[in-house]
Amino acid sequence: MARARKWKWLRRIALLTVAVVALAAGVAWVAPRLQPHKQVTAYFTIAVGVYPGSDVRVLGVKVGTIDAVEPQGQTVRVLMSLDPDIEIPANAKALVVTPSLVSDRYVQLTPAYTGGPRLDGGATIPVTDTAVPVELDELFTSLDRLTTALGPDGANKDGALSDLLNSGAKMLDGNGKKLSESIKALGESTRTLSGSQDDLFSTVDSVQKFTTMLAANDALVGRLNDQLAEVSSFLAGEREEFGAAMHELAGALSVVEKFIKDNRGRIKSSVDKLQGAAQLLSDQRASLAEALDTAPLALTNLVAAYDPATGTIDGRGNLTEFSGANPPLPLVGGR
Repeated sequence: MARARKWKWLRRIALLTVAVVALAAGVAWVAPRLQPHKQVTAYFTIAVGVYPGSDVRVLGVKVGTIDAVEPQGQTVRVLMSLDPDIEIPANAKALVVTPSLVSDRYVQLTPAYTGGPRLDGGATIPVTDTAVPVELDELFTSLDRLTTALGPDGANKDGALSDLLNSGAKMLDGNGKKLSESIKALGESTRTLSGSQDDLFSTVDSVQKFTTMLAANDALVGRLNDQLAEVSSFLAGEREEFGAAMHELAGALSVVEKFIKDNRGRIKSSVDKLQGAAQLLSDQRASLAEALDTAPLALTNLVAAYDPATGTIDGRGNLTEFSGANPPLPLVGGR
């Protein structure tokens, strides 16, 4: 009897526990859905394939649904409800995405939230921040316009386009390898420029400063150009004389070459002797310097001492300057 009561109480406790767990799970599932969704409005140029109930996604994950699609003049107003616990950046953009040609489209919000201000309920995404895919009929219409413009009633009316294509085909015929090498070299040059953008910008800046300097000195540059033009005109007018002089110079160089070749030994001997003389002058440069300093005064005195009337050179010695000599000189009357 006691054992039966015990099992009865255990069963009741188990049922109560299961009921509490189920209730908690139900509240956890229902509570977020009872919170008010954030409603955001986006304006698109067109909204083909977008309907109420379509998904709103971030990075391909559903974060809300579309509530209404309302045409308003040149734009379409799309009202979206977003999950309240999903954070969207305040500068988000809206894109209409086409997964395939036959499936419904959805609105993608981008970029994903990584921090900063958030998009609040009631916010509006303007048409400048939305984008829609190109429709097939628009693509076909554009292709039709292009083919019509390039067709026999357009640019190719007189066969100009055909001639251009034929000429291009002839130019490229057999040059595929060279064209490929040119494109490859162009790619390598762009990579080189990409790694040297600082030097390139410095060069451009230097060129800009140079052109600014030329602009500031436009008058001087013009005068220089005029002078260069005059020099060029003079040289052009004397080109025959210059040609004759160059011809004579070529002949003279040939003669000099032959002379040096025939007299190589003598020239070497003369150079060796000249080297000895140069060495002697270098050793006596102090004496030469003193002689060059005193020679003008000596010549001046010599000219002043010449008496043209008698044809003699007169001079007078000042012996008194030697009176203080040690030992004294034996002068007349001295002791």
